[in-house]
Amino acid sequence: MVTTVPNKILMLHGSKDLRLETRSIQSPLPNEVQVAVHSTGICGSDLHYYSDFRNGAFAVLAPLCLGHESAGTVTVIGSSVTSLSVGDRVALEVGMACGTCELCRGGRYNICEEMLFKSSAKTYPHADGTLAELINHPADLCHRIPENVTFDQAALIEPLSVSIHGVNRSQAPAGGKTLIFGAGAIGLLTAAVLRAHDMSEVVVADIDSARLTIAKDLDLATKTFLIPQAPMKTEIDEVLKDAQDLAAKIAEVAGVRGFDRVYECTGVPSCVQTGIFASKPGGKIVLIGMGRAVQTLPLGAAALREVDIIGVFRYANTYPTAITLISSGKLPRIHKLVTHKRSLDKAEEAFILAKNGKDEEGNVVVKVVIEA
Repeated sequence: MVTTVPNKILMLHGSKDLRLETRSIQSPLPNEVQVAVHSTGICGSDLHYYSDFRNGAFAVLAPLCLGHESAGTVTVIGSSVTSLSVGDRVALEVGMACGTCELCRGGRYNICEEMLFKSSAKTYPHADGTLAELINHPADLCHRIPENVTFDQAALIEPLSVSIHGVNRSQAPAGGKTLIFGAGAIGLLTAAVLRAHDMSEVVVADIDSARLTIAKDLDLATKTFLIPQAPMKTEIDEVLKDAQDLAAKIAEVAGVRGFDRVYECTGVPSCVQTGIFASKPGGKIVLIGMGRAVQTLPLGAAALREVDIIGVFRYANTYPTAITLISSGKLPRIHKLVTHKRSLDKAEEAFILAKNGKDEEGNVVVKVVIEA
């Protein structure tokens, strides 16, 4: 028997036009469960949609509910679900692949061409996200979390999965020397994963000294490097010379001739360029940050030294690893990356905080979580 209940849901109707609405939600389908969402982190893509009503090439064509870094409690079970029970605490994996194509069968479902991702405008009709009191979701994409993992920590499992996937793709050698560009949430989570893998050097570089202080205070970096802000140059030879010089300076601070692995978590072209030069011969640069679609890169410097350039898009098969890492205590300070919290009825404040990057007292905003 299908029943409906009222449900508060945060809808984006246009640029910076968030509205908390009450809509009805039906009983879950046989293969679904209904989840009371408790914590949702704000992602960079959410901010693009909020600010511009689009994310890169993906324009919003109808009101959209944002949010995909979520965790909550199962409240209703679909008729065919046997893997979960009412009351289970779960982290939500919101990418719904076809499950039958060659990529899905090969375990790379994150790049399935039929992927439907909640809170993304890539497909139409859009799939609403998780910034709501209740959502229905496929049971096999609800991952049970242990009692020692808080809902706010569980909301970090989705972005942590991005970092885990990037590290997995890089095949980082044990005890390797690594460099991360960007001390935002993904950069810091990537540092945390590398520290858990006992890398001998985890150097974090950023233009913001306050964010680098967080990396050091949380013991996520063995060393940090403050990237100097300089006037923009337009001549490509000068741009690449500056990138090569910066790579040499970072390597000197780290006491290495080059890095085994470089993780680019900003998408900024100058960082990608510098990362290629900073890689050792035979090294790899991993592109985790979503940057410009077209960039000018020193491919000759990569090819002549056999530096692999590896793309990363979301994640696949990472939630069990992420949950184990958090619950095992191997990431003891990860909860401190949630720097700010707001309730669902104050979601506008949360988005403004995340967009500004600092609060009214000047404190750095790393991750904002909306609690329902």
